[in-house]
Amino acid sequence: MFYTDPMLILGIDPGLASTGWGVIDSDGNRFRLISYGCIETDSKQNHSLRLLEIYNKILAVINEFKPDQASMETLYFAKNVTSALGVSEARGVVSLCLAQNAIPLTEYSPNTIKQSVSGTATADKALVQKCVKMLLGLQEIPKPDHAADAIAAAITHVNSTGLTRLKSNLSLK
Repeated sequence: MFYTDPMLILGIDPGLASTGWGVIDSDGNRFRLISYGCIETDSKQNHSLRLLEIYNKILAVINEFKPDQASMETLYFAKNVTSALGVSEARGVVSLCLAQNAIPLTEYSPNTIKQSVSGTATADKALVQKCVKMLLGLQEIPKPDHAADAIAAAITHVNSTGLTRLKSNLSLK
């Protein structure tokens, strides 16, 4: 007989000022929130030190929760080139940290994430947050919004892949 063993998924919403993260587990049918947070960096701090802070804090999350896989939102457009560069650098730092720890990363467009959690690719941030709350059976919407977006990315990964690990309850002798 086989049963499913939940997988831990780390969702990430990258940004230089705020990098949201969320860890869920899923057996392919249900989701459970394990933990979430947001890495805030000080704009007055040296740029490279801000990137190092993101790296170190994502590494701490990886070491604490030991996720099986990760998902992250792709960079989709930029009204401000300066902020787009910061987001891209934060994405690079996170991607490097995941690769160094042999955690597979899958990226999803913002519309794919919105569609996955709300049923519509045109959902606004508020609707996505409400849907994250509902899908996880939470009392409140996870705050700040970067953390809720990261959790939505993790849920999208499970919805897109149907992740489960099959284990046998038969012992091999």
